[in-house]
Amino acid sequence: MIERNTGFANLAAGYLFPEVAKRRREYLEKHPDAKIISLGIGNTTEPLTPHITSAMVTYARGLGTKVGYSGYGDEQGLSSLREKIADVVYANLGFSSNEIFISDGSKCDIARIQTLFGRKVPIAVQDPAYPVYVDGSVIVGAAGKSGRNGYKGVTYLPCTAENGFFPDLSAVKPDSLIYFCSPNNPTGAACTKSQLKKLVDFANQNGCIIIFDSAYSAFIRNDKLPRSIYEIKGAKKCAIEINSFSKLAGFTGVRLGWSVVPNELKYADGSSVREDWNRVMTTLFNGASNIAQQGGLAALDPKGIEETTGLVDYYLENARLMEEALRGENFAAAGVRVYYTGDSPYLWVNFPGWKSWDIFDKILDECRVVTTPGSGFGPSGESYLRFSSFGHRDDVREACRRLAQLKLV
Repeated sequence: MIERNTGFANLAAGYLFPEVAKRRREYLEKHPDAKIISLGIGNTTEPLTPHITSAMVTYARGLGTKVGYSGYGDEQGLSSLREKIADVVYANLGFSSNEIFISDGSKCDIARIQTLFGRKVPIAVQDPAYPVYVDGSVIVGAAGKSGRNGYKGVTYLPCTAENGFFPDLSAVKPDSLIYFCSPNNPTGAACTKSQLKKLVDFANQNGCIIIFDSAYSAFIRNDKLPRSIYEIKGAKKCAIEINSFSKLAGFTGVRLGWSVVPNELKYADGSSVREDWNRVMTTLFNGASNIAQQGGLAALDPKGIEETTGLVDYYLENARLMEEALRGENFAAAGVRVYYTGDSPYLWVNFPGWKSWDIFDKILDECRVVTTPGSGFGPSGESYLRFSSFGHRDDVREACRRLAQLKLV
């Protein structure tokens, strides 16, 4: 018989978000009349905007005609969309369209990216961090079994309140793959230019490559904060950036993202990382939906940018309401600490003395509100919950009302 990929055997039981969904289902089975509100998984809730939907509908209708029908497109994405991303998202940063690759979402790109580097490359991740960085590395064999302090072979870089949610990089081994996210999921912390300069300088000095996840960059409202790692000199020599229309335009179910792999990025032998990524995308992928790509083009029109900025602002207002509730008297009396920057859809909340899953269960049971346990994002997430601002306004207001009545002391 064929042996199992040992990477799957090394995975800890259950990916975080399906486990959250499982516990919600089990609770509903016991309490069928419960009206549960989710402030957990980062799934957008509001309708796509009119300019975007109009473009997608028009294109979809055209597929029913001889003139408008289109089959396979370029696996790397529509040339017009690649050019538009280079011109609009990375304006004045000097990218050509051949350095932009369109995909079916940033999570999918992050999962595929490990194929470029194989199982021998050392892995370093922010702690806490989006689980796919680590789980994807385990599956391909670049990390080992799970233990009390995380997975064997992964260098965890604690990002805590004590260090301003920016890690000490000295623990990173030379020639490592560094997964980094700003604004961070789950902490919501957005890096300053000086912090990213430290990261870029370290990578260039130590032969590392950064996988920079900027899926939440549209939420940055502080114009002093960088939205792209390429705003930092030297980043083109050491970083791949991955982004998405999911949070920018509400495309969580539409599925559209992109990656940037600079021509300047090289392996140790001088060969091109971009050429290998092009091979991955043309061999293991068959192109993003043509309809979705039309929506992406519309999202980057002036009217689309106006609409999607308003959509993001809606979620940021939700976050403000949640922050207000979580700073209420009942939470303050229990020593609860709320970390929120105003530049992210997530609030990172510390419950001293509680295990993450225990406080998750308490809030689910007493408030009938779903959150996300911080321990699912890494060892440094223990005793934290992530609160997501993705929700209908009325639901968010009701969740805030319920949370205000939670008894913690």
